[in-house]
Amino acid sequence: MVRIRLVPVLLALSLGFLAGCASSGAPQSGMAANQAMVSVERFLQAANSSDLEAMANVFGTAAGPVADRTGNPLSCGLRRLGSWVRVANRCTKWTDIELWMSSIASIIRHDDARIQSESSVPGRENRTVRVGVDLQIGDRTIPDVAFVVVQARRGAWFVEEIDLERITSEDQD
Repeated sequence: MVRIRLVPVLLALSLGFLAGCASSGAPQSGMAANQAMVSVERFLQAANSSDLEAMANVFGTAAGPVADRTGNPLSCGLRRLGSWVRVANRCTKWTDIELWMSSIASIIRHDDARIQSESSVPGRENRTVRVGVDLQIGDRTIPDVAFVVVQARRGAWFVEEIDLERITSEDQD
């Protein structure tokens, strides 16, 4: 009779899960900065050069960059189970992240950008700031485009939200 010990099996599954969560479908570039304005600058530079991987490493939430939402099949399966009991989020396919970043890049691609303001966003669990950016796109100047940037637990800042409607709307005032 073959006996399977439960502890080694659980340990192996746990290590596989942790390794899968730490891995990403995209290379980690460490683009997120320790200052909100610098993360916005890096995100804008990445958008202008269509560097979708860099964008995905700066765009995210307090939990980390969207690039970290990808993983291997085992870790994604375990994360899917965890999402049913609300202890984890589901994995995202890298192709979906690429499309998302490509869409944002096509809207915010610019000729010039000037950071005009930074202000604290009240009522948030994690430290969050609003960075106002004036964008020059062709012959249009779009003033005060809001970038909401959140600080993760390890100190890095991630662009969480962009006022794309301000850029795409006809009326800029």
